[in-house]
Amino acid sequence: MMEYREHRYTSACGRLKLFARDYGGNGKPVLMMHGLTRNSADFEPLAEHLAPRYRLIVPDQRGRGLSQDDPDPAKYRPDIYAGDMFALLASLEIEHPAIIGTSMGGLMAMVMNAMQPGAFPAIVFNDIGPELAPEGLARIGSYVGGGSSFADWDEAARACADINGQAFPDFAGVDWMAWARRTCRTLPDGRLAFAYDPEIAQGFADIGDGPQEDLWPLWQMLGETPVLALRGALSDLLTLDTVARMKELHKGPFDHADVPNRGHAPLLDEPVAVAAITAFLKEHYG
Repeated sequence: MMEYREHRYTSACGRLKLFARDYGGNGKPVLMMHGLTRNSADFEPLAEHLAPRYRLIVPDQRGRGLSQDDPDPAKYRPDIYAGDMFALLASLEIEHPAIIGTSMGGLMAMVMNAMQPGAFPAIVFNDIGPELAPEGLARIGSYVGGGSSFADWDEAARACADINGQAFPDFAGVDWMAWARRTCRTLPDGRLAFAYDPEIAQGFADIGDGPQEDLWPLWQMLGETPVLALRGALSDLLTLDTVARMKELHKGPFDHADVPNRGHAPLLDEPVAVAAITAFLKEHYG
């Protein structure tokens, strides 16, 4: 695993101590934001490819990984996370990074752009868009939260496979063990659990239940910002029809790649994903 510097900073609300990884040297900065139940370790595979050229800032959102849990579960929502990201960038004196956002991280990118239009010179959306398929939302809602724990790493790896097997049909035991090591942590009693506060499920319920909020206005606020939309070819959350509308409504450069044999969401170490991201950043970011 590539080495990184640990960065500790204070949340936008001033109440929580948050954590981020800082990879690379003096290259242009890229802010990399994970999905709902994941953490900064999610980008370990991609960091190997990008850190030699860019400075990678990879946070644990509040309630995940090494960042503090929020005692108020109502604060687990994208606009609050976006505020934390601006606090992170300010703490590092970074003003205009490119963004790579997986799932929830992509929603955060849209919110951040709406808060500071034009601040981000290039954005990669990983299996996310302004319209989310109900079946994908239902699947995520079926496993997020709950507070499950596991006796050992083998049991944790099996749980990861049970949840994500349809999205990664070619994964073997070693892959699921690596997944578990990235997404689980040891509890004080020696058991293992997913590395997030189960209360994040409350914030997701606001997204997953009832009519969806119309996010297309946020999408159109991207203006001429160059965009790369990556989609798992087996995705149950982002449809091809939605990608087509994203392209139609976007005023700036728009690249799209489907990642074969992947559902929601690609890990971004797949050859198609790596090639698309590196080419996109080189062309539109430098």
